[in-house]
Amino acid sequence: MDSLSRRQMLAATAAGSLLTTTAIAHAQSIDAIPQPQRPGRGGTDPGPRDLTRDRQNPDMLVPPSTDHGSLPNLRFSFSDAHMRLETGGWTRQVTRRELGVATALAGVNMRLNAGGVRELHWHKASEWAYMLYGTARITAVDAKGRYFIDDVSAGDLWFFPSGVPHSIQGLSPDGCEFLLVFDDGDFDEDNTFMIADWFKHTPNEVLGKNFGAPASLFGQTPEESQRYIFPAPLPGPLASDNIPGATPVAQSFSSRLMAQDPIKTASGTVRISDSTVFPVNTTTAAALVEVNPGGLRELHWHPNGDEWLYVIEGQARMGVFAAQGQARTFDLRAGDVGYVPVAMGHYLENTGTGPLRFLETFKSPYFVDFSLDTWMALTPPPLVDAHLNLDRQVMDRLRKTKAPVVPD
Repeated sequence: MDSLSRRQMLAATAAGSLLTTTAIAHAQSIDAIPQPQRPGRGGTDPGPRDLTRDRQNPDMLVPPSTDHGSLPNLRFSFSDAHMRLETGGWTRQVTRRELGVATALAGVNMRLNAGGVRELHWHKASEWAYMLYGTARITAVDAKGRYFIDDVSAGDLWFFPSGVPHSIQGLSPDGCEFLLVFDDGDFDEDNTFMIADWFKHTPNEVLGKNFGAPASLFGQTPEESQRYIFPAPLPGPLASDNIPGATPVAQSFSSRLMAQDPIKTASGTVRISDSTVFPVNTTTAAALVEVNPGGLRELHWHPNGDEWLYVIEGQARMGVFAAQGQARTFDLRAGDVGYVPVAMGHYLENTGTGPLRFLETFKSPYFVDFSLDTWMALTPPPLVDAHLNLDRQVMDRLRKTKAPVVPD
């Protein structure tokens, strides 16, 4: 055999080997693609499809066999919300417009750069906030003419009742990011009462009469489009912003949630904030829940309002039971919003390898939940057994004291 023939044979062999390797890799890649099927049900999806979303939502692509009925969508990601970019930061919101079932509550995610100011303003709805990152200075005045100034950091809360005028400014070194929750599903961050806007739409002679100054001194107010979220000089130390001769508010508008002793189990922690520990907050109850890998926010329900929840860290499976044989499962990741209408049974399971942290918020002055486990434990065993025909081992393990995160 001449050298040319040998080269051709080696090339053919190499090509065949490459084709075989490619075929195996192709077969393996097909096997790795999630398909909407389980034994005896469903089939493959040849496409077109969004594999990234399918992989992120395994319980949407292949719902548990226990899912049933036609519950509406109960999840929306802030990543799919419109991002409003301003000179001092950014903002985005999830309202009933984005998540149709969310009639009671809406949320805003906002970032203020160092020095960035969310303009002096007020809302019809009350504003509850959780600091996600950095440090901010907040100011407010109550209806009795008393002032409030505080610096808040990651894990802190604030609450401004309906109509209370306030401001927020990001501090050094890198500003802040926070979550706002409003007690109105139709809330729109673009529809608030802002000080520059009012000045621009009030005659100068009226402003002069109101402030006891010549009308000619007014009329230089910047356009509202320049003052929604805008850069401003960084303030000095907190004490330097105190108002001489003025009276501070009687009840603080801020709260240190992380200073609380949490409810602890072997699988996680829960910190609760409502009017009993944060008196000024009369409309928005909340809980910060942390679930270890493999843990579960137990099967439970809330009788006093819809739950608007926000995932801070990790990933979860949320199962919701809506009576009449209806149930649906959703996959949640950091930055996602989940919504559970009042009294519907549900759970959140940590499906990741790291911690799961999320906020539960409610339009209510107090936090309350009912535990399925504890209800069963405090009901005569023969009656429970008559309904469910449970093994004795299950009955013996029922907890008479609530454990919000299990196993405990």
